[in-house]
Amino acid sequence: MHIGVPKEIKIHEYRVGLTPSAVSELCRLGHQVSVETGAGAGIDMSDDDYRAAGANILTTAAEIFAKADMVVKVKEPQPVECQMLRKGQILFTYLHLAPDPEQTKLLMASGASCIAYETVEDDKGRLPLLAPMSEVAGRLSVQIGAHYLEKAQGGRGILLSGVAGVAPATVVVLGAGVAGFNAMQLAVGLGTQVVVMDKSLARLREIDHIYHGRVITMHATQNVIDHYVQWADLVIGAVLVPGANAPKLVTREMLKKMKRGSVLVDIAIDQGGCFETSRPTTHTDPVYEVDGVLHYCVTNMPGAVPRTSTYALGSATMPYVIALAQNGLAALKTDKGFMAGLNVHGGQITCEAVARAQNLPFVTAQAAIG
Repeated sequence: MHIGVPKEIKIHEYRVGLTPSAVSELCRLGHQVSVETGAGAGIDMSDDDYRAAGANILTTAAEIFAKADMVVKVKEPQPVECQMLRKGQILFTYLHLAPDPEQTKLLMASGASCIAYETVEDDKGRLPLLAPMSEVAGRLSVQIGAHYLEKAQGGRGILLSGVAGVAPATVVVLGAGVAGFNAMQLAVGLGTQVVVMDKSLARLREIDHIYHGRVITMHATQNVIDHYVQWADLVIGAVLVPGANAPKLVTREMLKKMKRGSVLVDIAIDQGGCFETSRPTTHTDPVYEVDGVLHYCVTNMPGAVPRTSTYALGSATMPYVIALAQNGLAALKTDKGFMAGLNVHGGQITCEAVARAQNLPFVTAQAAIG
């Protein structure tokens, strides 16, 4: 199979779909890999590094899309990239389609088979290709929150950890999945007062057992969320409904009760965001203020640390890339969890959560690929 790796063009996106070591492995298996010039620059990998691994270096994304049987990316294709896809081609990347009807329409029109990292499941129903970036985003969220709580950045002027004689900040984490757990871990390590909320009592019991009461665990209801966000210095939104729009957990009315200069970090923004006042931002212009509360809603948070993120993501995606390279879409037929990653095929929506979010017809992935 001919595999293409274009340079990411989303604003301040420095990750790359395949590392040189991944290219080397694919070439060893007899596949051809083409990489757009400069694609690896953000992780300090040159064109020569990719050539040494066996890749062909092409000058433009158009050449990559024209030649490749499968395109491997990191972030969702931008409109110009969607228009370069074609029927019969495989796209393997993050898609986050539920809140993005424009991208959905373009991918359907392309006729391509589009597999989303974020809906691929393992044999236990977990999301193995979302997990590494959730780990990164969760840890980054606390680091970012600490930065924007500084007075010069518009925040309250608070040091998360506090010092002797001064109480630490209060951090509220909404969602105790992979992103939320990693946010909580870092916040605890910094000595903050941490409240974590989730719908799963089993998950909350697990956290309580691990942290021996060091973390306040609360069952997430609107009343509980309303109560705790009033006292929070930093609120981290880390809720996830696989493939679907994130629920709006913090309303505009709640926002009005929060401390002036407090910070919201919305990790769920890729799926529409979990704060009513969230809207997508970029690394170029990452924050905005509503009712005195700073909002950080960057849609590609892990892109800020591309080397760490690329290698973490690549370790998870590589077995799936190899399976597709070796077997094409037949690889999905033998793996129910992998089949769950197919979101669009031949102009049809094959992810029920996306179809429901956009009120579009749904066809099962199995039926679509036959």
